[in-house]
Amino acid sequence: MPSISSHAADRCRRVARLQRLADTLDSRFRIFGIPIGWDSVLGLIPGIGALVTLIPGTAMVLEGARMGARKRVLSRMALNTGADVVIGAIPILGDVFDIFFRSHQRSVAMLQREAERLEQAEQQSP
Repeated sequence: MPSISSHAADRCRRVARLQRLADTLDSRFRIFGIPIGWDSVLGLIPGIGALVTLIPGTAMVLEGARMGARKRVLSRMALNTGADVVIGAIPILGDVFDIFFRSHQRSVAMLQREAERLEQAEQQSP
């Protein structure tokens, strides 16, 4: 059985990888000082943009499940992804929403907090 530290290190690597992905999708570039990511850029393509960003959002939720995140956290992450896809599909409003909501970064922040909670629980268990 792997040690607690190896579980924590594995979660840390996974969260760091997801954080890089979220940064690329939500805040890769700066335009007039406003962070813009590939999610916003792809959102300019009607229909396709919103669906393309569904893939990494779903992958984040699945990765959270593999890490042992609670259903509550996974549900909130899925809600973020759903909101990003549904609202992101609305012309103009969706583009503005993508710029300011940053669903991927929100989801990774939730997963980071959950990973910290799991680590604390493992340290306290006998």
